[in-house]
Amino acid sequence: MFLLLTALFLPAGAEGQIRFSTSGSIDWTAKEVYTQVSFDLAEADIRLPAGRFLGEETLSEHYPLLIRPYLLSIRLDSGATIKNLVESGDISLEILDRICHEAGKTTSLSPDLTRMIGRYTISLGKISSSLARHQRALEAPRPLIPVQTADYTGIIIIASEEIPVRGRRAQALAEPCLFPKIWDTEMNLIYERNMFEGRDNPMVRYTVPEEIFRPTPSGLEGELLALAGSNPLRILAREVYGIHPTDLVIDREDALKILSSDNNRRLLREGRVVLVVNSSQLQKNIITQ
Repeated sequence: MFLLLTALFLPAGAEGQIRFSTSGSIDWTAKEVYTQVSFDLAEADIRLPAGRFLGEETLSEHYPLLIRPYLLSIRLDSGATIKNLVESGDISLEILDRICHEAGKTTSLSPDLTRMIGRYTISLGKISSSLARHQRALEAPRPLIPVQTADYTGIIIIASEEIPVRGRRAQALAEPCLFPKIWDTEMNLIYERNMFEGRDNPMVRYTVPEEIFRPTPSGLEGELLALAGSNPLRILAREVYGIHPTDLVIDREDALKILSSDNNRRLLREGRVVLVVNSSQLQKNIITQ
């Protein structure tokens, strides 16, 4: 996945300037961000084998600044990235740097022993929980006239093909983001980030169609079965919505099935929501801004 490389020059003490190569990608199914940083040992005047520790220390010193642009470029919602939050003062760069320092990391030498390479893995759940500002989840709206509905164990919304874009004469594939919204066809807001009370987990899980049609009674296996349970409500998205097509629009009738039951509103609060999108949208190289 590391196809996009960026070369950056940073000072490195006695070594002068070091040219770092960086790359980043995001996997919405695995709920992780992957970044890589490397530099040429000879260019940094580091000689093996004695210099390996110095090479690792050089990576450790510089990688938070180097991978920060990839976190800033992650889409927050339909209209904003994390960078926009920083620019507005809603979060600080110190929060992002703390996330970088908590990344899972491995260091190694290239096969030809000419480069030091660091690979870093960051949980999307950790990112989204660090951006949460509400102390208590908002209650999903109760309908004035509820309908009879079953109690479900999870909510699955299917938007794996191009569907109409709300307000435009166009169609588009749904795109993942950290905090998507769900609307009904009357443009009532059904689900948004402040209705989710979870920590260290994203507010929705993204997957592909194949994963909801497994040979089991519920059609689910593994992590999705644990999340959405044995009797999920399956809904077809009717439209996508937003500056970027991250938000989904569902039929009012389906929205009422969720909102008319205390149990089903709880599913929103606990983030037992699965969005099924096209596989082409789930693994992407991150283009820094």
